[in-house]
Formats: sequence, C-alpha cells, structure tokens
Amino acid sequence: MSEQPTACVVGWPVAHSRSPAIHRFWLNQYGIPGEYVPVAVEPDRIAEFFRDFAASGCVGGNVTVPHKEAASAAIVDQGAAARAIGAVNTLWIESGNLRGDNTDSLGFLANLDDGVENWDKNPGAAIVLGAGGAARAVLFALLERGFAPIHLVNRTLSRAEALATRFGAAIRPTGWDRMERFLGDAKILVNTTTLGMAGSAPLDINLAALPGDAIVNDLVYVPLATPLLKAARARDLAAVDGLGMLLHQAVPGFERWFGKRPIVTPELRAAILKTFEV
Repeated sequence: MSEQPTACVVGWPVAHSRSPAIHRFWLNQYGIPGEYVPVAVEPDRIAEFFRDFAASGCVGGNVTVPHKEAASAAIVDQGAAARAIGAVNTLWIESGNLRGDNTDSLGFLANLDDGVENWDKNPGAAIVLGAGGAARAVLFALLERGFAPIHLVNRTLSRAEALATRFGAAIRPTGWDRMERFLGDAKILVNTTTLGMAGSAPLDINLAALPGDAIVNDLVYVPLATPLLKAARARDLAAVDGLGMLLHQAVPGFERWFGKRPIVTPELRAAILKTFEV
C-alpha cells in the first residue's frame, strides 16, 4: 500500500463503479497526493473484509452493491442517515475504528438543489417509484425536507409496505396499478427503479395528470435523457437526471479522506459522462 492516503470502493463486481473516476478527477484537480482504488470482494468474504479494514492501510472508502447492507451490519459507529436507511456507502477510520454513513440522501438532495431553484419551498405530496435501497435514501431525504404524504409505488406491494413500516405513517404504500390516481397532487415524482435504464425494460407512465409545477427526477443516468425525463420535458416540467446524485454523494467521503471539500462542476460531470461512451 502506498504511503499516500489511499481510499477504495468495495463491491462485487466493482469494475462498473464510477467512483474511481470521480475521486481521481478531484485528486488531480486539487493537486492532492493520494490514491483511490477498486477492490472486488466476494460476498462470503465481506464480513472479514470490514472486520480487518482498519488494518488495511486505507483511510476509508465507498461501498457499492451488494455490500451496503453488510456494511451496515458490520459497523457499530454509524451516522443517522445510515441507521435510518439501513445501508452504509461511505467508510472512514476515526480513532482507529471503522465508521460509516450513507451519503445517498445527501447526494439526492444536493442534485435537486442544483437542478431546481427552491424546489422544496412548499413541500407537499410526493411519489416514489420502487422500494429498493435507493428508495430508502430518497424517502429519508424527502421526509427530511418535509414532503408528505409520500406514495411509495412498487409492483410487489409487500416490499413497499415493509418500507412504510420502517419510515412511518407519512409513507403510503401502493401498487403500480393505482399510481396514476395520485399524480394530480404530486409536487415531485422520483424513479428509483432500473426501468428505463439502458438494457432494461422501459418505464411507461402517462404524466398528463402531473401539475405544471411538478418535478420529475429519474435516478437512472444511463441514458442521461431517459424516456421518463423526455416525457417530462415534453410537458415543460422540471426534469432532473440522476448523474448529479452520483457526483454529490461522493463529496463527504473525499473531504474526510483527503482533507478538501470538493465541488461538483460541469467539468467533473463532462469527465464522468465520457466514461459511459463506448
């Protein structure tokens, strides 16, 4: 391991992660001596990996699929967001101990703050599509900004009901076939599913009933202009893509590991977009 501060991203597989490109961009931009490396760890070895992390030589790192929940189970010292969401995506060493938090909710909010001025000035009803790990972070974030009720739409209703139990009465679980009846009152609609992603099934929703001042946010960023966002823009609705969330969620970790709070810029966005080009 280098004597320079080294951070990592751990996953299985991990080659798809854009975290190395993001953090190396900032290391180069700010002239900071340091390294950021991908580390592939099989699921049956992940508990051991987290147990020995403090002795690994890394100052911290990111956790990607499928290890975020395992990280939460392994780390005692967690931030409030990680405890509420039940998943850890950012690690650091403090006083010799491994600590962690979840920055996905922060990234989600920062992306919207950048994309739509005063988007949360008058919070109200929201619609969240999907009930996976990303949905947990989005629910936590929307509740933090005062949105309610939040209609959590999922094809498997029991998964939405489980999240409603976790986050409280403001979450209203509903099946996919009943979603359109809630569009008329929604301030924001967020897609946390993989529908609409390159290689996945399309996300087909009629947005006609959404109010003219509603916001549509798709966490999918490959392609950047998803069918959902194209439909929103066709109605002149505020439409926010998911790449900014990926970039903003990386900020707190970089600051902890390398001592500089980085800024998400158009240049960073352009550099990461290039990594998706074939």
